[in-house]
Amino acid sequence: MGQSLGCIQVEQSNVAVKEHFGKFDDVLQPGCHCLPWCLGYRLAGQLSLRVNQIDVRCETKTKDNVFVTMVASIQYRALSEKAADAFYKLSNTKQQIQAYVFDVIRASVPKLQLDDVFLQKNDIAKGVEEELEKAMSGYGFEIVQTLIVDIEPDQHVKRSMNEINAAARMRVAANEKAEGEKILQIKRAEGEAESKYLSGLGIARQRQAIVDGLRDSVLAFSENVPGTSAKEVMDMVLLTQYFDTMKDIGASSKSNAVFLPHGPGAVKDIASQIREGLLQAESVEA
Repeated sequence: MGQSLGCIQVEQSNVAVKEHFGKFDDVLQPGCHCLPWCLGYRLAGQLSLRVNQIDVRCETKTKDNVFVTMVASIQYRALSEKAADAFYKLSNTKQQIQAYVFDVIRASVPKLQLDDVFLQKNDIAKGVEEELEKAMSGYGFEIVQTLIVDIEPDQHVKRSMNEINAAARMRVAANEKAEGEKILQIKRAEGEAESKYLSGLGIARQRQAIVDGLRDSVLAFSENVPGTSAKEVMDMVLLTQYFDTMKDIGASSKSNAVFLPHGPGAVKDIASQIREGLLQAESVEA
């Protein structure tokens, strides 16, 4: 109805292209415009100035012969001051952008190893954006942003990469576990050595105390009972210890069977054996 009366309305973020007898005449900004069709004016079409996005999937091969599929997200918009170029010069904007993306990606990715493709995806995106900016600016379009949003290697390559990564992590975990066990064993050995050292000190002090006690007992007995020799006193002490030992063995319910000479004369034999052992030790030391 509006066009039949020669009036048109252009929505916000849009521009309209006016023709006069089939020739471009003007770009109409948002608002209401008079377009007398009887004088040869007509509305050729409208052009959106909003930012559009196109996702381009491109399959290519890396330097190490791995096929990857890259997804590039291109954000672009038409320029208001170049609306006529954007309206007339391109028939399929998305197809044109896709062609340039394919050209740049397939020219740059084959120069890189697979790992470098992941590391340099921002550089690849920048190269695509610069190439598109140079090409599309002549057609009245501005490239707002270019992103490499996904890099998908072949499924077999992806599985192999995951297995390599898992193996490397397992190797690190095994090394850490072995190092922990090594430290644990070292600490355990140090603890056992310290324990044995302290136990040895305790045994040495215990034996020293026994020797000191026996010496004091022999000296006290010799002083209090005149006419007794150190040998007789030692025999009596050994006899007392012998009976104490037999008493302890009999009183304990958990003791193992111990076979010892138990006759009264056996104490003399035991004393003789101990004495001879001491004498032999002294002779060896001399």
